[in-house]
Amino acid sequence: MTPLRQRMIEELSRRNYAERTIKTYVAGVAAFARFHRRSPELLGADDVRRFQLHMRDDKKLSFSSYNTVTCALRFFYKNVMGRDDAEVVGMVPFARKERKLPTILSQDEVRAVLDAVLKHRDRVLITVAYACGLRVSEVATLKVADIDGKRMLVHVHSGKGRKDRLVPLAASLLELLRLWWRVMRPTEWLFPGMRPGTHVDTRTIQRAVHVAVEKAGIKKKATPHTLRHCFATHLLEAGTDLRIVQTLLGHSRIATTLRYHHVSRTDVTATKSPLDLLKR
Repeated sequence: MTPLRQRMIEELSRRNYAERTIKTYVAGVAAFARFHRRSPELLGADDVRRFQLHMRDDKKLSFSSYNTVTCALRFFYKNVMGRDDAEVVGMVPFARKERKLPTILSQDEVRAVLDAVLKHRDRVLITVAYACGLRVSEVATLKVADIDGKRMLVHVHSGKGRKDRLVPLAASLLELLRLWWRVMRPTEWLFPGMRPGTHVDTRTIQRAVHVAVEKAGIKKKATPHTLRHCFATHLLEAGTDLRIVQTLLGHSRIATTLRYHHVSRTDVTATKSPLDLLKR
């Protein structure tokens, strides 16, 4: 490990960044260095511009991936190199986010996905993802001790932004988890990985959802995060207060949760089309 990489890891750790974020940021700066075939400490604003154009035009990175690398570069120059100046940090712009509505499955479609799952483990973890509105990393890192059957709660530790939160535990989900425990006897991680002492990999969960959606015959593009979108939207359609949904999702800003109002079928279909108002 180079001294520069070590210094970046230390600066991220000092600020209590999550382990996954540290790995992502370090990988982003490493990709920047590989592109130019030079150490990043020798590169400046013009080099960043060329790399950002490469990410957008050649690599065609998604908005989130592009901006994650941008965050990594800004952190590197500001906190590792100490170059908090307009020449570098100020000239590393973020991409403008496309305002796309999330894909939402109906409740019947979610049921079809669950019914299509053949593997016991996959059915349980997909059910947990939907029933609790968890991110894929939160599903992977759930521990047996996080399931509070007496209080009917699930403890979500170190979610996005290192925030803990509580989500309700449905009675049907508790029965499913009890059966899972009786069969598999997990000790620490609720969904153990292949190697002793590890938890299931997030890519395994992503593949499980992909396979289930295909088997269910659903043509919509759905991922584990789609199940989180469904959790929020179905709660709103059932009349749950927006602030409660915000808390359950762990959103810092209500504006982030508000987008689910745009895809809530209850609100949209309750509005009459002007065609219906035309006099015949």
